[in-house]
Amino acid sequence: MGSADGPKADETDGDTRKARDTAVSERRFRFLVAGYAVSSYGTFLNMVALNLFVYETTGRALAMGLFMAVRLASGFVAGLVVGGLLARFSAKSIMLWANVGQGAVMLVLILAPDGMLTGALMAVSVVIGACGTLFMVALRSSIPEMVGEDRRAWANSLSITGRSLAMVAGFASAGVVVSLVGYTAAFLVDMATFVACAVTVALLPIAGGKGAGGSAPKGSGDSEGSENSGGSVAGKDASAAKSGRRWRPVAFIALAAAPGMGLMVALRGVDAFGSSSHNAALPIYSTSLDASNPAVFVSAFWCVWALGNIGAQQVIQRYAQRTGRSVGALGFGYGTVVMSAAFIAAFAGFPLAVTAVIALIAGAADGLTEVAYTSHLQTLPATLRGHAFGLSATFENLGFGVGMILVAAALDRFSPLAVVGWSHGAAIVVAVVFLLRVAGVRRAERTGLRKEEAVEGRPDRGDRDGAEVSRG
Repeated sequence: MGSADGPKADETDGDTRKARDTAVSERRFRFLVAGYAVSSYGTFLNMVALNLFVYETTGRALAMGLFMAVRLASGFVAGLVVGGLLARFSAKSIMLWANVGQGAVMLVLILAPDGMLTGALMAVSVVIGACGTLFMVALRSSIPEMVGEDRRAWANSLSITGRSLAMVAGFASAGVVVSLVGYTAAFLVDMATFVACAVTVALLPIAGGKGAGGSAPKGSGDSEGSENSGGSVAGKDASAAKSGRRWRPVAFIALAAAPGMGLMVALRGVDAFGSSSHNAALPIYSTSLDASNPAVFVSAFWCVWALGNIGAQQVIQRYAQRTGRSVGALGFGYGTVVMSAAFIAAFAGFPLAVTAVIALIAGAADGLTEVAYTSHLQTLPATLRGHAFGLSATFENLGFGVGMILVAAALDRFSPLAVVGWSHGAAIVVAVVFLLRVAGVRRAERTGLRKEEAVEGRPDRGDRDGAEVSRG
């Protein structure tokens, strides 16, 4: 009897220890999210304050466009190299120095003499764009190590909630801060937010990075290339990720690691292209509604959007806590369709009350897509995850940057509804293709149909996943 009781007691102690460790990791992550939300407030504050300062300093709208282009280009490049950095350095060090860099460059701007303001502004755009991407990728790719695989959805939802609240506060207070205390004080506040986040990161034990261990993705063994090589491909991919010498091949291999992963990242890039359209069109549409005070509609729209986003995060957190499951790839596809359709409808001229409901729906769908997308990429092995998130950030920056250029030109000739319609319409088309792809894979899994049987004697059918297609 005594021996029978022993394992039960040990099992109880193990469960208690696991619950205690989980509680500690979640409490630490909440502190990290608080620091991230503070720095995000600074990011959204300087989006407004810096653009206004650039325009006031140069007197040219073209300078604002150049400032944004340099910022996006820096984020584009950072997305390409961050996977290699995570293979060499810890996620904590990358997040720490990303905030230190942003705080330091804001100090340079504050202290810069008038003759060097243009150079200081360019330095700010480079550092803010690059460091923002580095921090985001390091955070998202390390969440499974921080809180555990089963708490990914909860952690993603919490971090997105913090950022959404920061966005509302940053956009809402930027005009007040600049008008009441001036640009220098606004930049000091901005610098202080990055310092606060850096201190938070420095004080917390944060896992992730340094080529954190992980096996090859399950899907890698299904490709013909893996079979022919006797599994050596996965080993080479892992070693390449750890060494950081082949970041681009490893990044694309990461996208081929699971069916539809590459299409999912491509859809994210197209979605960013669509986002550029409503960001550029909102001020124009708002001016047509109230030329004397166009900022009212824009501010109200984003506040309601954020409420929808935050509300969706609360639902997702409770769903994940109750079921232990994430919303999945289908949630990302359906959410993208709903979000894009809602943004199109927002410019259709409906009464303001209806438009508010539409903005609420757009925010909720946006929150759903972000959690689903991030959680799905986090299912990749740690050796590939950083590369996949980095390449994803590159696609997003590319889509948004190209979109801003094309949309700005299109808005000179077409209405906001038309421009937003074809931009987000492209995202809807790609989302439908993605949903069909996911539905096809799941249908094949349910019927137990193997890929070799599905394409037997028909190499031209195109049913294979990304890993197999890439061989040819």
